[in-house]
Amino acid sequence: MRSRVRVWLNRTYAENVFFMDQLRKNPSDRAVEIHATHGDADSPVLAAADTADLEPEGLSPAAYVEYALDQCQRRGIDVFVPRLHQSAIVAHRTDFEAVGTALLAPTPEGTAVFEDKATAYEAVASVGVPVPPWWRVRTADELTTAVEALEADGHKACFKPAAGAGGVGFRVITRAPFSLFHLNGFPGPYVQLDLVVEALRRADQPVDWLVMPRLEEPEVSVDCLTGPDNRVRLAVGRTKKGRRRGFTLDERWLKPARLIAEGFGLHYLSNIQFRMYGDEPVLLDVNTRPAGGLHQLSLCGINAPWAAVQLALGEDPGVIEPPFLGQDYAVVSGPRHVLPSIPLRREEADVVLAPTLPMEVESVDAAAAVLPL
Repeated sequence: MRSRVRVWLNRTYAENVFFMDQLRKNPSDRAVEIHATHGDADSPVLAAADTADLEPEGLSPAAYVEYALDQCQRRGIDVFVPRLHQSAIVAHRTDFEAVGTALLAPTPEGTAVFEDKATAYEAVASVGVPVPPWWRVRTADELTTAVEALEADGHKACFKPAAGAGGVGFRVITRAPFSLFHLNGFPGPYVQLDLVVEALRRADQPVDWLVMPRLEEPEVSVDCLTGPDNRVRLAVGRTKKGRRRGFTLDERWLKPARLIAEGFGLHYLSNIQFRMYGDEPVLLDVNTRPAGGLHQLSLCGINAPWAAVQLALGEDPGVIEPPFLGQDYAVVSGPRHVLPSIPLRREEADVVLAPTLPMEVESVDAAAAVLPL
């Protein structure tokens, strides 16, 4: 009987409860135990794990590496999937290997390139991947210059932090004056240029933003699985246009994604996003971690999390082709358990999760509703 595999996910997104589900339901019928850590005691990933810890707050990246090494050694972790402090952790890959833990994460060089979006755009453009026009701005005058240049070419301007993830800080510039129209319905991403300029002039420190045209749909997120030999084993695009989601194997999207994953050492799971600039697909963003929507590939008959764990363990799954492309679908929310509302001190937060009491639930996005074609 093959030994069980112990996997750790640190301070990850709530959607990765589905990542955990797929590991347990792996096609190899291998026993998997999951350890999870988080800073939020109500994170659903803690309740979904077999064992869980609350993470200490305020650790420097170097101190977090020491914490992570201790967790791996104490917990007997076979595969560690780091999100928080990924760059610091991958720089110590040999230290983790010494305690018997494989890192399911890219090379230090790969994570470094994509921590900063401006650096990333320069790097991928140098290998022939199309990128949109962009400006790096730190002051109100630089913002105004970039916006005027984009508007002169007929584009809507938007901005986002040069370093960031998950759409945090993304805004679209408008020149429409603030009015009751902007107070109707739900808040949107639009922000008045004069208000942004005023805020920048009042700020006591510069910002670090990327200004670029607002790119058009469809948005295509290519999930890649790449081996430590820099060969892609899996590449499937997930399309998004409004509410509708789907899948694609169109080489317009997959070819540049493979080029990035293989050329920049994005080993194991990465997610490479594109949108349209006119008639041309261009790079939007690169995530050097599993995407929150990775589980949606199960609609194509693929268990990407398990294939990645196999690869990290040296059990190469080979090239993976989807046996079919699932029909179009929509993303809806569903309930997931959280731990009982019992205050935990961090030094007592080593929780073995075998709940027998009713637990509260939190809503988590799931690819659960399928739209007819």
